[in-house]
Amino acid sequence: MSTKPQLPQRPPRAEVGPTALDGLLVVDFTRVVAGPACTQTLADFGARVIKIENPDGGDDTRAYEHAEIGGESAAYLSLNRNKCGIALDLAVPEAREIALDLIRRADVVVENFSSGVMKKFGLDYEAVAPLNPRLIYCSISAYGRTGPFASRPGFDPITQAESGFMSLNGFADGPPVRTGPPIVDIATGMTACNAILLALLARDRLGRGQHVEVALFDIAMAMTGFYGMAYLINGQNPGRFGNSPSGSPTVGVYEASDGPLYMACANDRLYKRLVVEVLNRPDLITDPQFATRKARSENKELLRAAIAEVFAGDSLENWMAKMKLANIPVGYLRTVEEGFNAPEARERHRLYQIPHPTAEWVPNIEPPISMSVTPAMDPVAAPLLGEHTDRVLRDTLGYDDRRIAEFARRGVFRSGKPSAPL
Repeated sequence: MSTKPQLPQRPPRAEVGPTALDGLLVVDFTRVVAGPACTQTLADFGARVIKIENPDGGDDTRAYEHAEIGGESAAYLSLNRNKCGIALDLAVPEAREIALDLIRRADVVVENFSSGVMKKFGLDYEAVAPLNPRLIYCSISAYGRTGPFASRPGFDPITQAESGFMSLNGFADGPPVRTGPPIVDIATGMTACNAILLALLARDRLGRGQHVEVALFDIAMAMTGFYGMAYLINGQNPGRFGNSPSGSPTVGVYEASDGPLYMACANDRLYKRLVVEVLNRPDLITDPQFATRKARSENKELLRAAIAEVFAGDSLENWMAKMKLANIPVGYLRTVEEGFNAPEARERHRLYQIPHPTAEWVPNIEPPISMSVTPAMDPVAAPLLGEHTDRVLRDTLGYDDRRIAEFARRGVFRSGKPSAPL
């Protein structure tokens, strides 16, 4: 039976000092995974990210069903840390006025609507660039904003399937398998963040902004990596290799007498150390069937069976100790529960709890980037729907009570929750 992990409270930053993106204003029209992953990284390192959501339910991930706490889903909380949240119904003209006022002041706009949505609202790059020539405008989509596929909807698993990426995952005797986490979405968010930072550096030199685009399909194709490059060189369609890339018998999962391990013994030097120092089977290097990498590949099933037989004869901890002593790359094959409670996670301080207005506290997975001079800001939990609408309108845009009341009367905020300070 699983138990909910106990997490320590997060200590504040060691020193109060600058963040890498101090003063950067980002207007965030994104939802689901790729876009919010991009803008969360910007927010983690000091950008002021204003997340605009439809008041009628907001970001789709708010309704995802993995888990929830304080009325907020795990998916939404994991992707929207450190952002201000406002609720605007962009179908109302006055809401679009507010969006344009924010864009005039922004350094960056990020959007991942379906093709044509931002243009319909008069918020596309061509419409807003004259208002703010230094603006970096990032569009994230499945197949790009131009060309014959621009209007096609697409999601992470679709682009995994269509790019060939999915065909590389799984076992040779089984069907293609999508990755568990939405890896194309996550990589697209990371790439979009890189594109924005590149454009900001270019703006410093050129004095003007630009439109940058990132497409899920392009990312999925790029992530085929050297398998895709090998196909382009030799014309041979790569297959699936399960846990052993290229069918290597010394890379993959093996079973000790009481549990699994994952070994990555991928070159001759490591192989010799494995069979001599760890397995005590020098015959596995002197036997001509296994003496060279090519021979081992040709006889991989025979070799894998011999190695598996040895591993099955002793306990997991004994093998781990022997392999670590011989400096063989090896790891425990853990569940999420085991990984999140492992020393590597706890001693590297990857997990904390942080305050939350409706849940008292929520879990937090720390950003995977460390910077010695400009570390990440202290984390603030993802905003409630419309939580900071009032503050943004007053402090960022300078609207007074009368104007805000008029916007409310016209249905700009509709069912947004009451505002609260960040």
